[in-house]
Amino acid sequence: MKTVFTTGEAAKICKVSQQTIIRCFDSGQLKGFRVPGSRFRRIPRDVLYKFMKDNGIPTDALESGRRKALVVDDDVELVELITDVLDADGRFEVRTANNGFDAGMMVKEYKPDILVLDVMLPDINGRDVCERVRSDSTLDDVQIICISGMVEADKIDDLKKSGANDFVQKPFEVEGLIERICKLLDMEPVASNS
Repeated sequence: MKTVFTTGEAAKICKVSQQTIIRCFDSGQLKGFRVPGSRFRRIPRDVLYKFMKDNGIPTDALESGRRKALVVDDDVELVELITDVLDADGRFEVRTANNGFDAGMMVKEYKPDILVLDVMLPDINGRDVCERVRSDSTLDDVQIICISGMVEADKIDDLKKSGANDFVQKPFEVEGLIERICKLLDMEPVASNS
């Protein structure tokens, strides 16, 4: 997913002329930067998103580039925490489920890019969810990160054999989890605000 746009790309997304984007850029209405040593203008995604919102331009053309994440855990606070961090990143569209049944239904309909899956769900084992996802060829692109407090190496191997791409042990730093998500999706890691 692109994080920086040329004026031509920004114009296409906003459905305006490139001249309009250049005028907004040059007048300071649309913040961005110039490529060092050239006159090329570049507009970061978050800036373009805010500009579109502020000017009543539909953001769906920009939204469509967002990655879909499905977070499944019966720990509501943890789900909220992960969701907040992914929302703040701005590159994800997040949906959540609190049990395996809902997760199974949502995976099929939503087709997430990444599934963050608690292994110990009240109604179904996370491994079964992995196997179901992997048995459906329309879901081949779904990356799965399992999270759990259990640490037995053989269970972790089982999960990976069942189709999990990665495993994160609870408790964990949410930033670390997001880094793993970005790595699986081949995205730039989240820039920390420090």
